[in-house]
Amino acid sequence: MTRQLIACEECDVLHRRVALNAGCAAHCTRCGAELFRSRAFHIDTVLALTLGSLVVFVIANAFPIVTLEMKGVRNGSTLFGAIETLYREGRPIECGLVLTTTILLPLTELMILLYLLIPLRQGRLPARFRLYLRVIQAIRPWGMIEVFLLGVLVSLVKLSSTASILPGVALWAFAALTVLLAVILMFDPRHLWDLAEELAGGHA
Repeated sequence: MTRQLIACEECDVLHRRVALNAGCAAHCTRCGAELFRSRAFHIDTVLALTLGSLVVFVIANAFPIVTLEMKGVRNGSTLFGAIETLYREGRPIECGLVLTTTILLPLTELMILLYLLIPLRQGRLPARFRLYLRVIQAIRPWGMIEVFLLGVLVSLVKLSSTASILPGVALWAFAALTVLLAVILMFDPRHLWDLAEELAGGHA
């Protein structure tokens, strides 16, 4: 049994949820905003993407992003190394922002997804399901790995005229992670609500 009511995110009008054909969308009767869209949902696909993202995440944070060579001297740094440098230079705010948006929040979302998806795939409802799903919805806008990657690329272009730049394993890993997270973000958490309510007999 799926949830029967859904609120418009634009004007808060309640609507009765109805089944849609694949690719169709439901719109608010008052303001016309899209309420939800019917997409195919395969829990195995989302679980595989989540596991793959975690593996790539570890690689991205374990190896140097780039190595700079200037006058015969090579220097490479991981993301953690860059965060540590910011802290040592007396920039705790920037340090905290980078740590939170590129490591803590993306990792938290992936771990919560894994915690929810594995029991659901096994036909079990995980404890505190509602709380953790709301946490995912709250932190999603604050994960900014793609912004970090763009900043790194811009910096490399500016430094290319003064130093030799050797892309590290982590740079490619961050690029792959950006793509994987973008695909994961395409899935609607409402599918998990529906699946959980089916397992709980409508009382998730």
